[in-house]
Amino acid sequence: MFLLLFWYNSNMKKEMKSTAQWQALLQKKEDEITALSRQVEWLTQQLRLTRGQRFGASSEQTQALTEQLCLFNEAEALADEKAAEPDLEQITYKRRKQAGKREMDLSRLPTEQVVHVEERICPECGGPLHQCGQSVLRRELVYVPAQYKVVEHVQAAYSCRHCEGTNDHVPMKKSEVPAPLLPGSGIVTPGLLAHILHSKYVLALPLYRQEQELARLDVPISRQTMANWIIAAHERWFSDFVQVLRQELLSNEILHADETSLMVLREPGRKASQKSYVWVYDTSRDAKHPVALYDYQPSRAEVCASRFLEGFSGYLHTDGYDAYHCKLPPEITVVGCWTHMRRKFTDTLKSLPKELRERSPAQVGLDYCDKLFHLESGFTEQELSSRERYQARLEQSRPLAETFFAWAAAEYEKNPVPKSMFGAALTYAVNQKSWLVNVFLDGRLELSNNRAERAVRPFAVVRKNRLFSNTPKGADASAAVYSIVETAKANGLRPYLYLKFLLERLSSGAPETA
Repeated sequence: MFLLLFWYNSNMKKEMKSTAQWQALLQKKEDEITALSRQVEWLTQQLRLTRGQRFGASSEQTQALTEQLCLFNEAEALADEKAAEPDLEQITYKRRKQAGKREMDLSRLPTEQVVHVEERICPECGGPLHQCGQSVLRRELVYVPAQYKVVEHVQAAYSCRHCEGTNDHVPMKKSEVPAPLLPGSGIVTPGLLAHILHSKYVLALPLYRQEQELARLDVPISRQTMANWIIAAHERWFSDFVQVLRQELLSNEILHADETSLMVLREPGRKASQKSYVWVYDTSRDAKHPVALYDYQPSRAEVCASRFLEGFSGYLHTDGYDAYHCKLPPEITVVGCWTHMRRKFTDTLKSLPKELRERSPAQVGLDYCDKLFHLESGFTEQELSSRERYQARLEQSRPLAETFFAWAAAEYEKNPVPKSMFGAALTYAVNQKSWLVNVFLDGRLELSNNRAERAVRPFAVVRKNRLFSNTPKGADASAAVYSIVETAKANGLRPYLYLKFLLERLSSGAPETA
């Protein structure tokens, strides 16, 4: 009997062990299936998002009056009536289209008049006619193509007739000749170099295309020569001037920052495939003298920002990149970007099938963001001062933002899935709250970091054309020229004329002698 019971217990233990193993294996497979399902859903969302970004219409439009993104969509606002949010007054209006044809403003261009005359004989009596008036029938815009000419600097030599006949030594005197713009490159002039810089950094025309166009005009200047001129001009003239711009930039109380990648082929100690970065710093919309500065760095480390911003004290608008949140001095207050917060929800909606978008909780988050931008647009239309804007934000925007963060935290507790588009949006809201709410500290601050992003855009356009920089010197020179031309544009100056003026003034030094 004892042996029978022992055998029975042994078999039962084996079966229980086998059952537990099977259950564990089954649970493992179920976990793997769940993980794979989430991965498939994530990849599907990314595919829908990519298609939407490539082929869909953009939901971010620029408002010219306020120079910030107008991210409030009226259709979305109508659909958010069911959401539990503070009541907001909505003001709509229609703008009457101006009658007639709008006259083109050509007041800054030189004007030449062509007066058409007629034979001054009366067709009735044959007597003389006198002019009793005239009128401008039309205005034409004439294109004058660029011309290149060669200017020879001739140095005159002088001697004394009297000394020639009486002295063994005849003194000689030579006329002073202006020094060349770049030593060893006597052919380049401020106007020519300014044109090359303007074509490359403003019009996004690569040097090889400029080389081709110059050749058609019988000017045989290679792209290598032009590149050498740019680097030499930076080392000789622009580098010191950019430091002056940096001092002016850091004297402001509010700045914007962003960064973008760049490939530099011959970076010492690095592979050609490794990414380098250009950091962009811009002044605020209220700056008396706007400055946009580009700083080339071989990495994206936080030390790049802290080193550049040394001596700055105030507010810094940034995106959610951790480099701005780690080692910056305590006197710098980082202000988060609500445009990036909104973009997380728009990307989530784009990643979903159309039939699921209206019922998605991401629509609620998007509506909260749109309400904030709508309020901000109203403050701008009312032309509120910074103090009035600060008070209006505390009364209207801050409660709405707190409601949004409470909703985001609750949704995060219910759906803590970071590897999903909606989960990533909620994670961003929870983690970035401490910086996003800093916009309510000062009425001069902005809800978005779009100023820095717009400053990055010209560089990104040219980057697509040239693909990479060859050396760090070339990258530094490009950053310096961008700093100059974008600062000139921000101050309402013509980049070409400003570059030409700057090169003329910086190079007006000691005269060249033979």
